[in-house]
Amino acid sequence: MLVNPFKAVACATGLAEPRVSANVILASSRLLDEGAPVASGKFLVDPGSYRVAGLKIDGIAAPHDRVGGRRFGQSTLWRWEQGGLSFAHLGGTAARLSPSDKVMLGRPDVLIIGVGGGAKVYDGSEAAEIVRELQPRVVIPVQYTSGKPPRDCDQGSVEPFLTALGGTPVKRTGRTVSLPGKLSGGPVVELMRLRF
Repeated sequence: MLVNPFKAVACATGLAEPRVSANVILASSRLLDEGAPVASGKFLVDPGSYRVAGLKIDGIAAPHDRVGGRRFGQSTLWRWEQGGLSFAHLGGTAARLSPSDKVMLGRPDVLIIGVGGGAKVYDGSEAAEIVRELQPRVVIPVQYTSGKPPRDCDQGSVEPFLTALGGTPVKRTGRTVSLPGKLSGGPVVELMRLRF
């Protein structure tokens, strides 16, 4: 599974573009910083229910921005189960979750969520509120900058998110996270290392 493959543009400037193959590729939109065709595999970007490579995957339509999609159009939120865990990816939206979104997403074991703010990504306090609403066991923050943001980037650091979640344990991991087949407790933030 590969989620939100990107070209190294805008806020992704300086990141190494993914050059991998995956059975399934999920993209929040067709914008180059979260849905670029840079990897091989079954590419899914549109909302709907899918069965691919033995996985049941649900894509949920949501506004990409805080103004009902009028600025950046629609985004797709993703939910799937893999390795005995349920995953939700909200990396391509800044819109509040509707009651039906919350029902569709359920209580994921692992929540991948954008936290850097800007026009199409949750800011720290918005992302923390989503974590409190969905009550995942593991949170993996994405779409934030480390150090000085690239030119043409309106996203900030992960720190406002961590502050808004005050008291939530944070594990600072490397470039990969290994998860057991069953999780308990939580939430725990798995803060992965950015590479510029």
